[in-house]
Amino acid sequence: MGEILTERSGSILRITLNRPAKKNAMTSSMYQSMAEILNDAAKDEDILVVLWDGAGDSFSAGNDLEDFLKNPPGPGESPQAQLANALLNFDKPLIAAVKGVAIGGGTTLLTHCDFVFAGEGARFQLPFVNLGLVPEFGSSWSLPARSGHIRAAELILLGQPFDAKVAAEIGLVTRVVPDEKLLAIATETAEKLAAKPPGALHVAQAIKVENEEFALRVRSAEAREAFTAFIEKRPPDFTRIRQS
Repeated sequence: MGEILTERSGSILRITLNRPAKKNAMTSSMYQSMAEILNDAAKDEDILVVLWDGAGDSFSAGNDLEDFLKNPPGPGESPQAQLANALLNFDKPLIAAVKGVAIGGGTTLLTHCDFVFAGEGARFQLPFVNLGLVPEFGSSWSLPARSGHIRAAELILLGQPFDAKVAAEIGLVTRVVPDEKLLAIATETAEKLAAKPPGALHVAQAIKVENEEFALRVRSAEAREAFTAFIEKRPPDFTRIRQS
């Protein structure tokens, strides 16, 4: 069994961090493997959605400190930077299912996800300042962008744990759900997304690009199928388009 497991179910790729005894703390090799998996998934036209979770009772305790001290990230293409770049370049829906602890990178990595479902028992923490560090994975920008400077400063500078309810209030979490229904709800969302026209799910990041993309999408075969199905009062069938 590897430290990161993958499982294909139709057009959904499930990625599971698999170090439950270490609460899925991330090593350098795991960052590299995760980056490679996401880069490969981005190129695979048959993968439409990625679902990300952790084995055992936790999502991720962030960096494995022993490995971190042995292999501290340097400037340039560090394993952490490779994963950050893979996430920035990943243009398909990414869903996280968070249970138990999500500490450090286990929290900041969530800011790159499109959907984050948290179990009621999930606990988050940004202990970077406490460890003499600064936030990672762009979270010094992404967290204030989501929750505002005041709330982000409290969480980043004090480094205190916070629960799933607070995570939802600050926009880190899409929805808080019962722990026992977490994976089922995340999987159901992935299935709904996988049934949608894939090209339309590649979200543009600027108004100009968005407008240009809309002009292309509205003339696409996928849009034509969706409009035709609506007029004919039938479910759209996008698989036929992907196979053609």
